[in-house]
Amino acid sequence: MKLALCNEVLRHLPFESQCATAAALGYAGLELAPFTLAEDPSRLGAADGRRLRRIAADHGIVLASLHWLLAKPDGLSIATADPAQHARTVDVLKRLVDFAAACGADVLVHGSPTQRAPGPGQSIDDALARVEAGLAELAPHAGAAGVVYCIEPLGPFETPVINTLAQAVALVDRIDSPALRTMLDVSAASHAEDDDAPALLRRYLPSGHIAHVQLNDHNRRGPGQGDTPIVPILQALRELDYRGWMAVEAFDYHPDAIGCAAFSGGFVRGVMQALGSVR
Repeated sequence: MKLALCNEVLRHLPFESQCATAAALGYAGLELAPFTLAEDPSRLGAADGRRLRRIAADHGIVLASLHWLLAKPDGLSIATADPAQHARTVDVLKRLVDFAAACGADVLVHGSPTQRAPGPGQSIDDALARVEAGLAELAPHAGAAGVVYCIEPLGPFETPVINTLAQAVALVDRIDSPALRTMLDVSAASHAEDDDAPALLRRYLPSGHIAHVQLNDHNRRGPGQGDTPIVPILQALRELDYRGWMAVEAFDYHPDAIGCAAFSGGFVRGVMQALGSVR
């Protein structure tokens, strides 16, 4: 398994310093939030991706994945009933797929709760149908680019559209593309699922539905900084021979950004080294 850090934790630093800090803290990769890289991430192109990839490589790490895809620019929604807004959003996501491929990233994680929530007067079912239509259009583009696009289940306090892995898996199965899968965010799962994370992994990793994992705590701090049992999750990943990325994604940086990144990375690496499976 490979450990990455979500780069928005270090967004107060220049990108080169983010890479240097992540490498010094023992991370093998960075998961990029495009809004940290440009005011309008839709303008990020292949040349930008290759440049960032070289900077990361100079520090001995890789760019593992992308997430927070629609935080900027304003006015995007994949759930919208407005055809022009929907088409613009799908076009932005296609550009980010191409950018991810240029970065050398394997995975894109579609969270973006606000940009998939129903608009005024719109039903949840209608919003979900429009999300599904957008992802069905994106899937062949992701496949052609050689990346995997993951729809992320999120807690109901963030969005009413796709809260559980079962809901995400049903959507993925309906679209039926090898380039479209789902993922597990530990904190989100703790707010939305009846089963714990190890049980979810044992159900959906062998089926091939889960392509990515984000590690954090119910309290939205880093893994090991709260009451969520992380060791059983890492044990399940090892037993299931998971070979993908584990990205540390905290939202509440305690005691501060670098302290959170340092503690989280050290905690996860320590457990995985004890279990005998980490890179």
